[in-house]
Amino acid sequence: MKLTIVGGGSTYTPELVSGIAHQYADLDVEEIALVDPDTERLEVVGGFARRLLDHAGHPAKVRLTADLEAGADGAAAVLLQLRVGGQAARVTDETVPLECGCVGQETTGAGGLAKALRTVPVVLDLAERVRRIAGEKAWIVDFTNPVGIVTRALLEAGHRAVGLCNVAITFERWVAGKLGVAPETIALDHAGLNHLTWVRAVRVDGVDVLPRLLSEHAGELAEHVGLPAEVMRRLGAVPSYYLKYYYRHDAIVAGQRGPSRAEAVSEIEHQLLELYRDPSLVAKPALLEQRGGAYYSEAAVRLVASLLGDKGDVQVVNVRNGATLPFLPADAVVEVPARITGAGPVPLPVAPLPPAITGLVAHVTAYENLALEAALHGGRDRVFDALLAHPLIGQIDQAETLADRLVTVNRDFLPWAAA
Repeated sequence: MKLTIVGGGSTYTPELVSGIAHQYADLDVEEIALVDPDTERLEVVGGFARRLLDHAGHPAKVRLTADLEAGADGAAAVLLQLRVGGQAARVTDETVPLECGCVGQETTGAGGLAKALRTVPVVLDLAERVRRIAGEKAWIVDFTNPVGIVTRALLEAGHRAVGLCNVAITFERWVAGKLGVAPETIALDHAGLNHLTWVRAVRVDGVDVLPRLLSEHAGELAEHVGLPAEVMRRLGAVPSYYLKYYYRHDAIVAGQRGPSRAEAVSEIEHQLLELYRDPSLVAKPALLEQRGGAYYSEAAVRLVASLLGDKGDVQVVNVRNGATLPFLPADAVVEVPARITGAGPVPLPVAPLPPAITGLVAHVTAYENLALEAALHGGRDRVFDALLAHPLIGQIDQAETLADRLVTVNRDFLPWAAA
């Protein structure tokens, strides 16, 4: 089969290629197409990808192209991992909100809205072109942030799409390491929205070990998610590390006054590309671990293998809500365990969430509705509406200022703003 990676020039692509080379022998990949408009960067990343496969003895061929149609032709699955505007846009996503005293993060709050405004129209255009050339049966796996909003846009446009995040698998592997058990023995009661999830049970061979984790590994768990262990005990759940932006907003903002994460990632990427140019490099460099996206390659390969192989196993994905969380609209996109079949993911039933969680989930869902409207239809006022609805902003003066600033700094990527 053929797999296509849009954004194939990313320095993270070798993680995906390594995952294909070393996992899931039953995923019969014959060709990996890397698609990226930056052909110089694509050559560097693609050359290293070929060496990884050759060194692993994997027969798949790597094709490099800037032409989406050529890359997607005949693909069984297309993985989206693009960043519209590159790291330069990420810098503004992380720094502009700080000017108004709001958290500066590329997927959460005002930064996440800016990313959605730039990204949703581009992804929808790409997906429509993929559908025309690869057909209705090709799967689109979206790792492009903000995953929940982008996945909802794809589903509403009728695409065969699944959203994927690495938060659940990262926690799964953390638990496996602490308890000394195999990851495949772990099942997470994981529920919420993308980057707004709580784990309410951790079952190892059917036995819930969350109380043990909160008792024996409280300090390490608190460090892992950036929140006090006592809060987790009171909630009876482990929030994802993105919840610290909500639960500790002011403290996080106070600590974000130094160099941005985007600047650090830019430097890491520069160093990685230099390493990838070395023709003797045939294994992932240790520096790649600092790039971010831990375990995404494993999650992505596992998901594609299950979709194409109709395996029926359970994985945490972003999927249409339906009746899964009954307090949300059916067309919302939620992040929950789902059975992965050849026809798509089927979300599993979720036990009722407590008010401390449902209130915030409903609030952010309302924001995501408005964010998608702004991304699809444009308009400074729609941007303001979304900002005012976001629980991390929610004040008129801040929303007014941020609406103007976000439109201005992203003008080159917003056709409606340039008119």
